Amino acid sequence: MRSGLVGRWVAVTGAVLLTGACTQATGLAGVGATSPSTAPVTGTPAVTATVPTPSHLAAEQPPEGGEPVEVPPPKLSKYTYTFPVKGCKTTYQRKLLVLPKTTIWAPQGCAFVAPVGGVVDEVNLQDRWSPSTDAGSTREGRFVTIIGDDGVRYLGGHLESVADGIKPGARVKGGQLLGRVGRTGNARDTGPNLYFAISWKTGPAFWWVRRGMVKPWDYLDAWQEGNRTLSPREETLKLRGKLGETPQCTVQCASRQQPVQQPEPSKTPRPKKTSSNDDDDEVIIVNPTTAPLGGR
Repeated sequence: MRSGLVGRWVAVTGAVLLTGACTQATGLAGVGATSPSTAPVTGTPAVTATVPTPSHLAAEQPPEGGEPVEVPPPKLSKYTYTFPVKGCKTTYQRKLLVLPKTTIWAPQGCAFVAPVGGVVDEVNLQDRWSPSTDAGSTREGRFVTIIGDDGVRYLGGHLESVADGIKPGARVKGGQLLGRVGRTGNARDTGPNLYFAISWKTGPAFWWVRRGMVKPWDYLDAWQEGNRTLSPREETLKLRGKLGETPQCTVQCASRQQPVQQPEPSKTPRPKKTSSNDDDDEVIIVNPTTAPLGGR
């Protein structure tokens, strides 16, 4: 009986010791099994993170751009052109009226300049136009033509005067003064203007070609607005190939006929001219040579 009580007591004591050992030896080595006390959280915690802007809002606020970059007009040919009236406000027609030419309205005395570098071809120093006959060959009054480096002929007519040194064969630069806007020829009863025409080189007998074959206003628009390399060469070559170098006159070809008056006989003989330098003999100074347009 006594030995049985002793056995129970030994068993209970062992169980208690085993339970205590298991309670203290938990976790990793060197780490206490008892959880540390945590201080209670009080107040509102501070937010330190940055909240991103939604993508649909960011799209509504584009970034600031830099200064615009000016892009020059495309280079359309190797030639550089200048509007033929310099230093004055001008207006001009942009439609076909009678001939494929244009009238550039400008104040009296404005500068007529070479639209491109080239060689002076014809110079008419005398105003021979008469309203009674209205001859086609004299309608432009005083005029200058040049053969440009592009092979195209340019005419400026109705001039008040021709610039010094402008004579057939003279080399000119684009923008160089050729004459002054005036009212000669059949512009006598209108305001001052420049008769401007584009064609190809012919002899002086084919004056109707000189008066204009290619519509000029698209080129004038480009030269005035900044695209100074738009060239009439290709269009001029094409039309010259189609019509030939000396096509027949079709517009304003005939002069008005004056009644023929028989002169009364005179007993006094009329004096004869002794000089070839009289004004009546020097109507048009020309360079008689003809340079093919396609060869330039």
